[in-house]
Amino acid sequence: MVPTGMKIELEGAGKRYLHEWIYRKVTYTFSDNNRYAITGANGSGKSTFLRLLSGHLSPSKGRVGYSLGGRPLPIDQLYRYITFSAPYIELIEEFTLLESVTFQHRFKPFRNGLTPTQAIDRMALTQAANKPVKHFSSGMKQRLKLGLSLISDSQLVLLDEPTTNLDAKGVEWYLQLVDEYAPGRLLIVASNVAVDYQFCNLHLSMADFK
Repeated sequence: MVPTGMKIELEGAGKRYLHEWIYRKVTYTFSDNNRYAITGANGSGKSTFLRLLSGHLSPSKGRVGYSLGGRPLPIDQLYRYITFSAPYIELIEEFTLLESVTFQHRFKPFRNGLTPTQAIDRMALTQAANKPVKHFSSGMKQRLKLGLSLISDSQLVLLDEPTTNLDAKGVEWYLQLVDEYAPGRLLIVASNVAVDYQFCNLHLSMADFK
């Protein structure tokens, strides 16, 4: 059984490119069963901050630590417990949708015991199951990214601008997916679009980290 209780602790963390600080002196604790919104204007560093939390970037100064079930989680093990959706994350476009979802399922089981076929149904992409991802519209690709992030049984879910390329029906689907699959996990959303994070109970502004 996978332990619960994901926590991220930042102590004086900052990220600098050349001579410019993107954010600095961030001391904060993210804990599971909370939903966090990271807000700020375009170019304020939201995506860079999410990449720091995901372990893909190291802080220029300070420390970022992870724990799971009350025990320290080494950074090289974090990938086992995290899912991440963002416009800049690439999909394997040569795969069909079914191949993409089955591939993900091999490494991370789905919540509620969903099979790959059931996961595709939940993404409302059933008719495209055997279609190569490279032929998907931008909205379909976004549904796939969000579906894999939220349906996979991870303890940490990071979403960067989640409603990008979604129409009104897609936004409604996204909100239902969060309502169904987010409970009991640490969820962090970066966006300056209010509907993306309307369910978040805690808000942090990048302006406070300058």
